[in-house]
Amino acid sequence: MPRAPRKSDLPVKTCATCGRPMVWRRKWARVWDEVRHCSERCRRSRKAAGVDENGPAGRDAFDR
Repeated sequence: MPRAPRKSDLPVKTCATCGRPMVWRRKWARVWDEVRHCSERCRRSRKAAGVDENGPAGRDAFDR
């Protein structure tokens, strides 16, 4: 029987807005390469500040 991965074994990224580490989530499995923000709040505050390196083409898991 396969065991579930430990949280320490999961990939980690840093949020582009707040700089906090964020751990892989099952919800982000298909779009993990595109995820840049840890939460909807960080994504919104980044856009409100007018700082978006990728321009209008930049997407993360919440823009679906």
